[in-house]
This record gives sequence, C-alpha cells and structure tokens, in this order.
Amino acid sequence: MMQPFLAHPFDSDRLHEECGVFGVIGVTDAANFVALGLHALQHRGQEAGGIVSHDAEQGFNSAHRFGYVRDNFTKQSLMETLPGSLAIGHVRYSTAGTKAATAIRDVQPFFGEFAMGGCAVAHNGNITNAMALRRELIERGSIFQSSSDTECIIHLMARSIQRNIPERMKDALRRVEGAFAVIAMTRTKLIGVRDPLGVRPLVLGRIGEDGFVLASETCALDIIGAEFLREIEPGEMVVISKGEVESSRPFGPSKGRFCIFEHVYFSRPDSIIGGRSVYETRRQIGVELAREAPVEADLVCPVPDSGTPAAIGYAHESGIPFGMGIIRNQYMGRTFIEPTEQIRNMGVRLKLNVNRALVKGKRVVLVDDSVVRGTTSRKIKDMILDAGAAEVHFRIASPPTAWPCFYGVDTPDREKLLAAQMSEEEMREWIGVDSLAFVSLDGLYRAVGEAKGRNNACPQYCDACFSGEYPVAPFDQLERGFRMKSAGVPNPVTGHAAE
Repeated sequence: MMQPFLAHPFDSDRLHEECGVFGVIGVTDAANFVALGLHALQHRGQEAGGIVSHDAEQGFNSAHRFGYVRDNFTKQSLMETLPGSLAIGHVRYSTAGTKAATAIRDVQPFFGEFAMGGCAVAHNGNITNAMALRRELIERGSIFQSSSDTECIIHLMARSIQRNIPERMKDALRRVEGAFAVIAMTRTKLIGVRDPLGVRPLVLGRIGEDGFVLASETCALDIIGAEFLREIEPGEMVVISKGEVESSRPFGPSKGRFCIFEHVYFSRPDSIIGGRSVYETRRQIGVELAREAPVEADLVCPVPDSGTPAAIGYAHESGIPFGMGIIRNQYMGRTFIEPTEQIRNMGVRLKLNVNRALVKGKRVVLVDDSVVRGTTSRKIKDMILDAGAAEVHFRIASPPTAWPCFYGVDTPDREKLLAAQMSEEEMREWIGVDSLAFVSLDGLYRAVGEAKGRNNACPQYCDACFSGEYPVAPFDQLERGFRMKSAGVPNPVTGHAAE
C-alpha cells in the first residue's frame, strides 16, 4: 500500500496548476532529459508522472508512476526501458474531491495507434467542452480508458480523415475549447500546440546541434542546459523533425490572453515569461502593494516561499525592514504520518514555524501570494500572535480570488472562495488581523509590465479568477448550473457564446 501523499499540509487552501509538460527530440537517451525536465516542473504537478519514448528498433515505450519524479524516474532499471532520441513527459497535480482517486490509467502521456503510426499526447490545461465531446464520441462508438479530458484529443484524432498525424491533431484541436498547451510525438516528430488564447505556457528551446525541446517553463530548459529560443505563440502549432521547426496557425489569427496567475504563483520564480523574470514581476507586485496599501509597521515577513519576492518588494518600497519571520521546513514532502484529523489541524505547523525572537513585540506585515479559503491565513495569523507579535497586517500579492478557474487550475467551488462570500472588511474580521489589503487588478497589470494597467475593454491577460470575465465560455460548467458574471462571452474558434 502506498504511503499517504501529503506534500502540502494545507494544499486545500492554495490554488494549484494541474500539469506540466516536457518533450525533447534529437538527443541520445531522450527520456533521461525528459526526467530532468519534469523534475524542474515538479511544482506544476506532484501526484504522478509519465514518460513515452520512441526507439527505431524497439518502437514506443512508456512508464507511468505515482509520486515524485525523483522517486521513480531516477532508477536506471526503469530508464533503460525508455530508449530512443525522442520522448515526451507529463507531471500531474493531485486535485481535490473525487478527482483525488486517480487511477494509473489517468496518468499522461496517452498513446494511440493510428493507421499511419503511433502518437503520444500530453496536455496542460482544461478542455471546457470535454463532457459534450465525450458524450458525442461515446455515442459514435469510442471507448474511453480514462477520466481525463485529454483522451478526447486522441479519439478526435482517430475519427479524423486527414492523412498524417499533425493534420489529424489540427482537426481534433479545432473541436476543442478551453485552454491547452499540448505536446505530442510520432515516430519521427515532436509537436507542440497552444490554444488560440495562449492561456497556458509553452516554450521552445535548442539542445546540441540538432536537438529541440518543448517545455511548460524556461526553468526546465535550464536544468538540461538547453538554449531558450522563444515562446510558442497563442494559436501556433510547431512540428519538429530532422533538426527543423515548421510553424503553422491551425486556428487562424488570435490575440493572446495568457494566465496572469502564472506570474503571481504558478511559475517558478527563475522562469522567464514574455521576456520578463517571474521573480522581478513578483517583486514589483510587492512594490505596487506598498504604494497602494501602506501601513506603519516594524517588520515585513513573507509567507514562504511564494510570498518572498513580493515581501522583498514591499519592504524596499516602504522602507520597513525585511525579515524571515516564518521559517519553512524544507523537508516536508512525503510523510509516514497517517493524516488523521489531529495531524491535519497541525498542518501549517508541520511546514512553517515562527521565528519568535524576530517577531516578538513587533508590528508585522505578512505578505502572501493569495487568499483562497482563508483557513491558512487564520492559522498563520494565530502563530504570529502566539509568538508575541504586537500587530498583524496582511498584504496579498494578488487581487481577491472570487471566481473559480476552468482552464487547468484546481480551484474550489465559488461558494468556498472567501472573496466570493465576503467583502474585504468582512474578510479582515474573519481572518482576525489588524488590516488586510490586496493588490488592485490595475496594480497587478502594472507589475507585469502594463504601464497603463488593465484594458477593461480588451484585457491583456486571462484574469477570470479575479474579474469573473471568462475569455472562453465554460460550457461543461454551465451545463452543471454555474452562473457566469456576464453572458455573451464568445469562443474565439467557434463563435459560440454563453446564454
């Protein structure tokens, strides 16, 4: 029996990416490079991972495992079963509720054998019309093996009449709505595609003389010594083979709406997005926060680790000393402890501890990346006060999260989001702090490089979790009764709008 997987004792009070993808072509033992890339992307998914490789003599080979990359894909006995110069991989996050009962058949990449050869597919994001597609495909005779929306892509490709796999993938993805960064492989090609809005990230790199890499983030290129070339553009497909990259636009012209929360929390701080350091963006969010919500205090402390860059920016701009008032236990990963209710209640203390000598008697500004349910914020506030702090002021490096994300992020139902149920003052009282302030949406946009803030008529980013303005109507959720903030939101591909 597997040991309980408790990578984050307060996971339920954080937003999480559900996936990371990585692929490489033109290198010896490509699967080893994929394993390293997935290790760098582990923050995007900790529950399970998979790798598919292709070798001219042995054909396609695959391995799918639960747990961390380091616990599985570092074993020589396993990696020797994945030979070849072409491979792709995927890491998956363990989502909440019924989704937590993941079977190994749900772990990507998925593989399909077509008349013109095999193809493996891995996907980061969420298909918002997956339920409708699944019903249609099942009625037409498709037999699904998993609960993943990604499998719809394989079945749509199987039903296409196009004569090669890249063209079949174009056919399939034209039927798909939502957010997707897809990587795929045939016997000789590595393929990458982003949805028309480019909500989820995908970058292209070069390794060696003829090798190329596709990855969710640039930090995964760094770990294998690959050179960053460029981002795959919104609505672009690249097909890589024989040392060449072919680009096409299967969805026609499109204007990007990249996920702004990638800047706030999801991406690693050492990654580059849109030519801009994620670390520097987060530090600048702290600068904006200090300008928008100043407070008299003695110490600025981050909630580690994601709040650290913003806290540094807040301290620098405000002139209040920065200090590590909360220390993170770096070794809190897998645990042998059964997650009983008593242990769950200790969850925050298992991972974080207050530096009592630093905070005692001081007015403390705590900087965190977000407030989801608010339960963790309350516990951290209690820990700071128990350590003798005179005052606690929360500063949050994102606007209030009042709407769920349907584009590949594990988000609670709207009624469980604190900002959807309370005003900012009510949230302050419920958390029990002396003051509470969030960076404004315009302040966040300025921090990511938009000097004039948000263009309300045509937003530059997807910020639906803050604004409730969904760039693609989430049809599956509408069928389940979800009520959008505003109707008439068109899909950029089909032209359909929510009613």
